[in-house]
Amino acid sequence: MKWIKKGNSNRIVASHNMNRVSSRSHCIIQINIEQTSRIESNSLYGKLFLVDLAGSERIGKTGAEGTRLEEAKHINKSLTTLGIVINSLTGEKKGHIPYRSSVLTFILQDSLGGNAKTTLVIACSPSNDNVDETLSSL
Repeated sequence: MKWIKKGNSNRIVASHNMNRVSSRSHCIIQINIEQTSRIESNSLYGKLFLVDLAGSERIGKTGAEGTRLEEAKHINKSLTTLGIVINSLTGEKKGHIPYRSSVLTFILQDSLGGNAKTTLVIACSPSNDNVDETLSSL
């Protein structure tokens, strides 16, 4: 918990028209796990990723300018790339998976492919004003 708190304290938050405390970055916590057998001399290794993705933003609705606009562009690009990777993994036509197209997907490569178990929780807004954002997230 100490490291999670430290990481969160380093996150940048800023205000815009849709959110007064909007996170301006993704947060990725990687926990490496090792299990060693006392009977046999072998070990099992695993990784647990806890990821808080920054929300997708409609530039026109947020009123983002300057630094906030550049942050929003980077956030949206990485989320779009994540969507492309997920579609590539789940689509009928298996081919090249573009993990290296963003830092986010490169870091999460082990969590998205292979024998990984992945769970996604999405915060959806019940407001009619946010239908586009909710549908985009879903």
